[in-house]
Amino acid sequence: MTLRCVVIGAAGYTGAEVCRLLVQHPGASVVGLFGSARRADDASTMGELFGRFRERLDLPVEPADPGKIAELGPDAAFLATPHEASVELAKDLLDRGIRVFDLSAAYRLPDAGLYPTHYGFEHAHPGLLEEAVYGLVEVARERLKGARLVAVPGCYPTSAILPLRPLVDAGAIRAGTTPVVSSISGVSGAGRSPKLGNLFCEVGLEAYGALRHRHQPEIGHHAGVAVRFTPHLAPLDRGIVSTIHVELAEGWDAARVRGVYKERYASERFVRLLPEGRWPKTVDVRGTNCCDIGLIDDGAGHLVVSSSIDNLVKGAAGQAVQCMNVSFGLPESHGLEVL
Repeated sequence: MTLRCVVIGAAGYTGAEVCRLLVQHPGASVVGLFGSARRADDASTMGELFGRFRERLDLPVEPADPGKIAELGPDAAFLATPHEASVELAKDLLDRGIRVFDLSAAYRLPDAGLYPTHYGFEHAHPGLLEEAVYGLVEVARERLKGARLVAVPGCYPTSAILPLRPLVDAGAIRAGTTPVVSSISGVSGAGRSPKLGNLFCEVGLEAYGALRHRHQPEIGHHAGVAVRFTPHLAPLDRGIVSTIHVELAEGWDAARVRGVYKERYASERFVRLLPEGRWPKTVDVRGTNCCDIGLIDDGAGHLVVSSSIDNLVKGAAGQAVQCMNVSFGLPESHGLEVL
């Protein structure tokens, strides 16, 4: 079986990364590329926009039109589009029988009432929030099988939930305490649209959105524990490192936590528990769908866990392709065995 795929938002960093992975996928074919009417370069071919695609994927990137998309007969649509655009596109494509893998936050939160506060719009299709499956494969694999609408997790949440969720499920976090998550991300997480603050000469290392970032409720809900979250922007093109401080419950230490991670992730192809004394680095996960995890404690109940992912792959495009594989019953690593 070869899946027919379309990518909407292909001219952005995340959409281009989806294309990179699908071109290498033995069970998928890209049959259409679409962008936003706001972008002047959407009439270009993918090879002109990104040289790596020359003679590999030279389809034009056209303005998104649900009718034209449906005419291509796709099995799967990847939405690398703004949140509000994804709300409507997902509904339209689902009504046409196309499975949707949405890389925006349009369907990540369970409560429509959270969207005006965190994303600045009223959700037009709250009923679909109940159907949407949060696509963190290592947590929701069974629910993803056959799923029509997948909300691909955000990059910061992915880097935080993969270390936190096993601790919550095991009861390792001291009751009444709140884990503190500090994350550093490369600039590509802000998108490809030109902004003064993203220019090479303008970017330094800075915190932003402390305790109010829109990913904080996403992390809390899907990790199963409220967190205090502060993201940072760094002069990197891609990559995330998250450092999480946790107060451990009685009887827990780093060795016991390491055992939990080993058991939980032993069979997971894309989560790697590092040897004791090793710490995750962005360079080690660049271009891959892997999340690396390292940890230490102070011997007095305070645990520090660090994780690293590529924000454009495990934090976006790779996770979306992994979700597609599970949804359609393909080998989970297809298209993702890249170094």
